[in-house]
Amino acid sequence: MKNDFPAYGERRVPLPPPRRMPHDVLTPAGAAQAGGATATMAPAATATASKTPTDRQPVAPHGTSPDRSRGHAKGRGTDRAEKADAADAKAKPRDAFFDNAKYLAIVLVAMGHSWEPLRDGSRTAAALYITVYAFHMPAFIIISGYFSRSFDMRKDRLQRLITGVAVPYILFEVAYTLFKRWADDDPGYPISLMDPWYLTWFLAALFIWRLTTPLWKIVRWPVPLALAIAVLASVSPDIGDDLDLQRVLQFLPFFVIGLSLRPEHFKLVRRKKARILAVPVFAAALVFAYWAAPRMNAAWFYHRDAAQELAAPWWSGAVMTLAMFGCSLVLVACFFAWIPGRTMWCTALGAGTLYGYLLHGFLAKGSRFWDWYDAAWMQTPWGAVLLTLIAGTVITLLCTPPVQRIFRFAMEPKMTWAFKKDPVGMARGRN
Repeated sequence: MKNDFPAYGERRVPLPPPRRMPHDVLTPAGAAQAGGATATMAPAATATASKTPTDRQPVAPHGTSPDRSRGHAKGRGTDRAEKADAADAKAKPRDAFFDNAKYLAIVLVAMGHSWEPLRDGSRTAAALYITVYAFHMPAFIIISGYFSRSFDMRKDRLQRLITGVAVPYILFEVAYTLFKRWADDDPGYPISLMDPWYLTWFLAALFIWRLTTPLWKIVRWPVPLALAIAVLASVSPDIGDDLDLQRVLQFLPFFVIGLSLRPEHFKLVRRKKARILAVPVFAAALVFAYWAAPRMNAAWFYHRDAAQELAAPWWSGAVMTLAMFGCSLVLVACFFAWIPGRTMWCTALGAGTLYGYLLHGFLAKGSRFWDWYDAAWMQTPWGAVLLTLIAGTVITLLCTPPVQRIFRFAMEPKMTWAFKKDPVGMARGRN
């Protein structure tokens, strides 16, 4: 008789019974960290690509025992999913590539701010400024989108969105306003949560972008749609300044691209050929920026105004949006190509980029309010080099763990008191 159990050789040994799967099977649902802005720049803490803790979603059981209520099973599955997220957050190592990318990007942000007052007296500073502004925020936003891929309306993720993005936005909007009143001798400057001042626009934008993540997941052509929205915004001066919606809409395509990326896409730009090709591309960008510096309005790179508000014809908004989108993507790819994937001395600082981003704003604005740039040495080439090194050093220090511990109450507050507790979990605790 033919053997029905080939894996067991000559003897007819019965197979063991199939193991029953638990009701709260967990499967990957996409690489994202729906938690804080330190996404990105935010802001958001990163984890290993495509294996982050928040990637794991509870899958509905195929069959629930008839003697258990549906509500109890659902609450139990959600509770286990949240515990699994917490356990994975401790077990999964961080991806050094993304931490390195965030750290280097935030260093470029600080250097760009230090070059801004030097542009009028130095064409080289203006060229560097334009080149950096063409890709540093798009790179941050793409990373933020990439780590928002698994964001949904689950309770714990909404709570992290509030504590990691909305609360820091409110606190720093108030803090920046009070600082301006004091440092700029402007006691009447109003506090307005609808009109972000200076750096807080990114937090407002990230909050809106992340809330719209489920919508971008269901449309067929998300990137072309987001790009069309950006083009329409660039020719619509009536949008106004509320929540910096111009920036929200004009930077939107980069966030949507981040949502659409997969780990293999980053591997493409990290190949040796890509690193070699990035050298002449960046060189060409610097040459073009040097030529364009006295001819081009750098405000185009801020994406905060419509074309008409920049004294340009309406159609130029569409042309510039599309052209700058393409240039920014190329430079972002070149930037990622140079990012090392190994753990370095600065890798751990990538988790603190939101701290550096928001805190260095006080020094950046204070340097203008207190006329630091009036010093003669700052207008010399060696002075500009020294200033660049100072900016890089300061932003590095602001990303360090001691600074994170001091300001965690404002950047990553727990605020468990502000949210309702799970009634199912409370009921189980009383039993």
